[in-house]
Amino acid sequence: MDSLHIKAYAKINLGLDVLRRRPDGYHEVKMIMQTVGIHDDLEFQRLSEDRIVISVDQKELPADESNLIWKAAKRMKEEYGIAEGISVKLTKRIPIAAGMAGGSADAAATIHAVDALFGLGLTLEQKQAFGVKLGADIPYCLMGGTALSEGIGEILTALPDVPQAELVIAKPDLDVSTKFVYENLHADRLEAHPDIDGMAESIRRGDLGGVTARMGNVLETVTCRSYPVIERMKDILKENGAENALMSGSGPTVFGVFSDREKAEQARRAMEESGLARQLFLTGFVKGRGRRDERI
Repeated sequence: MDSLHIKAYAKINLGLDVLRRRPDGYHEVKMIMQTVGIHDDLEFQRLSEDRIVISVDQKELPADESNLIWKAAKRMKEEYGIAEGISVKLTKRIPIAAGMAGGSADAAATIHAVDALFGLGLTLEQKQAFGVKLGADIPYCLMGGTALSEGIGEILTALPDVPQAELVIAKPDLDVSTKFVYENLHADRLEAHPDIDGMAESIRRGDLGGVTARMGNVLETVTCRSYPVIERMKDILKENGAENALMSGSGPTVFGVFSDREKAEQARRAMEESGLARQLFLTGFVKGRGRRDERI
């Protein structure tokens, strides 16, 4: 195989709790992760010469050693003794700096691609063990679907697919630093924690209402305080029929869950009319492993 096309899917957090800050500086989390139908497109080409070439379609994205795609490819080449090179063409659709794991999804796609193009024959578990060295969300992005995520994000338990629903996903005209949010979170002072175990049980029962009733994200205590627009956007979604609305990850992206397509479309229009969203999507959950490989 000389070329490969991979769709790298975004994620949202249906629930996100931070239990404590560990001595090593990482935060111990407990989350429900979910793949959604927004994806980047990555075209990979095997090269005979020893180099990594990245092209991107948005000027704010780096195409050098600071890009997670480059880091994943470089470390895969070193780890597995690959003398040849790879070129990657990225078409970006996942919002940037949005709490949707866009960079991690692209890195996960790169790990899958290097494995396939160079015939490494790695298992998913081997890819995840490699991926966590680059980022805590990468093991989940390698798997996709619905999952309970623990530890720093690398301990994953696959869950049944969440019952299908409509999603309105909106990113305001601002970027949020994940580092800033976690540095300003005081996990030991949190007054409330989302019921992650109860949410997981609702998913196992196929109870969408039980899931939406338990949606919560402790990182909102930092991000929403700094950026009030996030709460305003959540209110618009709920006022227009969302079962519930939440910020994903460290933000600033918000999403609303709808059981009715007509209400979701109404909410999307209301959000568009508000002028608060820089990027706006009407989509849904992606079942199972949110990844498709195709030869170009």
